[in-house]
Amino acid sequence: MSIKPLADRVLVKPAEAELKTASGIIIPDSAKEKPLKGEVLATGNGTKDEQIVVKQGDTVLYGKYAGTEIEIDGEKLLIMRQSDILGIID
Repeated sequence: MSIKPLADRVLVKPAEAELKTASGIIIPDSAKEKPLKGEVLATGNGTKDEQIVVKQGDTVLYGKYAGTEIEIDGEKLLIMRQSDILGIID
């Protein structure tokens, strides 16, 4: 199944949660934080007031509670407004 976001919406695949800290301590599932970055999979066409700035393949940062979680073919994805995206990582 494929999905095409409408208007100013963006489909994002969240990055994997960190499995261990920089010092090597393994983080248990109960203590893992929701990732705040991901890869743009698809974008809408924008609106007359706001054009789409992000493009497919961009890595973006978004807010902690941004978007709506959906599941497509067993994969958890986020669909959010472009305005929920804080920035693009180069």
